[in-house]
Amino acid sequence: MLDPVLLRAFLTVVQTGGFTRAAASLHLTQSTVSQQVRRLEEQVGAELLERGGRYVVTTTEGERMLGYANRIVSLIDEAELAMGRNQQAGEVRLGVPDDFAADTLTSCLADFADSHPGIRLEIINGLSHDVWSAFNAGELDLALIKQRIGSVKGLASWPEPLAWMDSRARPVLERNPAPLAVFPPNGLYRLEMTHALDAMGKPWRIAYVSSNLSGVSAAAEGGLGLTLLPRRLLTAGHRELGAADGFAPVVDVEVALHARQQLPAYARELAVALTAACARIMQPAET
Repeated sequence: MLDPVLLRAFLTVVQTGGFTRAAASLHLTQSTVSQQVRRLEEQVGAELLERGGRYVVTTTEGERMLGYANRIVSLIDEAELAMGRNQQAGEVRLGVPDDFAADTLTSCLADFADSHPGIRLEIINGLSHDVWSAFNAGELDLALIKQRIGSVKGLASWPEPLAWMDSRARPVLERNPAPLAVFPPNGLYRLEMTHALDAMGKPWRIAYVSSNLSGVSAAAEGGLGLTLLPRRLLTAGHRELGAADGFAPVVDVEVALHARQQLPAYARELAVALTAACARIMQPAET
């Protein structure tokens, strides 16, 4: 009979890409996790992992075992949930962009934490470029990012219309070159903004830089610079610029939820909850 403890150790090593991260996730020592995987290999009579490279990867036999291990462990987790034994240990690492890190997802994430007291929920927020880099490096289980439409397929995605924003009280529209309030380099909105202005033949200069969404929004409200942000973030202090002002519309981006393969059952539950929450947030306003 396969030992579920050993199967979970094997799964975690594969999911995290190494024994060190697996040990941290399971709250065990690295040597203990290594011993557990060795014992599983002895039970099945095959080497399941290739340990020589930078990252630990599955052998052919390990790839075959992976599907069974994931199903067995997921069924155990689901059975414990169904029987009221919601004390499984583990963690979920989630990355979100700045405008989703505060009020928008708080209720969803708090509900998950309340219903999974044994799961450590770790959340980081930042530029989508940085969140995506962390996800690709194996540092995140789930990543909610802004991206160009259709660039990378995720679990779910929603269009994000963008809007040019000036200050209503202290407009800077007529200044030449136009001052801009932007995110740091590699920020998606910054790239879209500068490319669009270049295409329109409008001179520009960087006037205000912030890695914080509220900082960029406030700078535009206060008359420090034009900016390009999601239309849903327009405030009473902003004036949206359009064709009458000489500003062409910018192609929508999208919000996309990405997940690594072989998520444990509780992480899949969070992915479902995030999908529902994002669908509500991104629902077009009634006109």
